[in-house]
Amino acid sequence: MPSMTDHLPARTSDRLMILVAAFLFSTGGAAVKACSLTGWQVASLRSGIAAVTLVILLPAARRGWTWRTWLVGTAYAGTMISYVVANKLTTAANATFLQSTAPLYILLFGPILLDETIRRRDIAFMGILAVGMSFFFVGVQPGLVTAPDPGAGNLVAASTGIFWALTILGLRWLGRASANEVAGSTAASAVACGNAIACLAAMPFGLPLGHPSTTDWAVVVFLGVFQIAVAYIFMVGGMRRVGAFEGSLLLLLEPILSPFWAWLVHGEQPNLWASFGGAIIISATAVFTILGSRKRATTSQT
Repeated sequence: MPSMTDHLPARTSDRLMILVAAFLFSTGGAAVKACSLTGWQVASLRSGIAAVTLVILLPAARRGWTWRTWLVGTAYAGTMISYVVANKLTTAANATFLQSTAPLYILLFGPILLDETIRRRDIAFMGILAVGMSFFFVGVQPGLVTAPDPGAGNLVAASTGIFWALTILGLRWLGRASANEVAGSTAASAVACGNAIACLAAMPFGLPLGHPSTTDWAVVVFLGVFQIAVAYIFMVGGMRRVGAFEGSLLLLLEPILSPFWAWLVHGEQPNLWASFGGAIIISATAVFTILGSRKRATTSQT
C-alpha cells in the first residue's frame, strides 16, 4: 500500500536530511574508539541515552510497544551492541563494511521468515557479497592501537550484519502487521525499544562502571543523542518524500565516510584485503539497488 506521502515531490532539503543522517551514522566508529570505556559500557550508555532522546523528541516512539515491537527491538539491540563491540576490536572500516553485508542475510532469511521469493539476480548478488565478505578473513591482519583484535572483531562485525538483516526483516513484518497504522510509528517504537533492550542487556557486562572521564561522558552523550537518535529523526524526515531507492543510495555515504573519520581522528587504516572487500560490497549494493529500481519502474509502466 503506497504511503500518503508518496505523491509529494522530494526537495533538496529532504535529500540533505538523509545525507546529514548518513553523516551522523558514519561518526560512530571513530567516536566509539575515542572513548576509554569498554565496548559493553559504551553500548549500554549509548543506547540508554538514545532511547530516552527518541522518546522525548519523537512522539511516535512512545506508542505501539507491543510484543511484536519487543521482538524486533531485540534484533535491533543485537545490532547496537555488536556494532560497538566490533569497533572496539577491529577497524571502523571492517565493522561498517561487514555490517553492510546485511542484504546477503536478508535474501537468505526472507523466504523463510516472510515467504519472499529469491530471484536469479538475487543469487548472483548473494555470491558477490559473499566474495567481498571473504576478503576480510584473508590472512592475519596485525592489531592496531584502535583495533587490537581484528580477527575477533571481524567475527563480531559479521554478526552485526546478521542482526541488522533480522531488524530490517522485522520492520517489514511490523509494517505488514500494522497495515492500518503509520509505518513510521511502528519503526520508531521498535528503534526506541531496541535501544532500551540494548542498554539493559549490555549493562551487566559493563559493571562496575568505574570513573568515566568528562571526555568519555561527552562521547557517549554524542553517540546516544546525535549519532543514533537525531540521525534517525533526520533519516525518517527525509525518507517521507525521498524514495527508498534514492534514500538507500544516499545512505551509502555512511560506510564510505566511516573509515575516513577513523583515519582522520585515529590514523587507523584497514588492510588492503579489507579495503578491497569493502569496495566490492558497497559497489555491489549500489548496482543491485539501481537494477532493482529500474526493474520496479519497468514493471509499474506495464
